[in-house]
Amino acid sequence: MLANYGYEDASGNYYIRIDTSICAECAEHGCVPACPGHAFFVEPDDWDDDVAVIRPEVRNTLKVLCAACKPLENRPELLPCQAACGRGAIVHSW
Repeated sequence: MLANYGYEDASGNYYIRIDTSICAECAEHGCVPACPGHAFFVEPDDWDDDVAVIRPEVRNTLKVLCAACKPLENRPELLPCQAACGRGAIVHSW
C-alpha cells in the first residue's frame, strides 16, 4: 500500500510517499533516526505491521522541514531518509 503524507499549495505539491508493504519488511526503520527534521516515527498499520509514518504535526511543513536535505543545487542522489531505507520505500514528490 502506498501512503502519501504532505500537502499542496500555490507553489506546488509536497508529499512523501511510503510504500508500506516494503517498509513493513524493515526491522531497522533507519529512516527514523536518519531524518534531520525528525519527521518520521514508527507505528502499527491496519495489519499490525510496524511502518514508518510522517508525524501529523509536520505534514503541512514538509517543504520547509526537508529544505536542508533537498537544496536547489548540488542535491544528493538519495536523501538521508532514502539512503537509510535502502529498500526504496520512500519517495519525495518535489
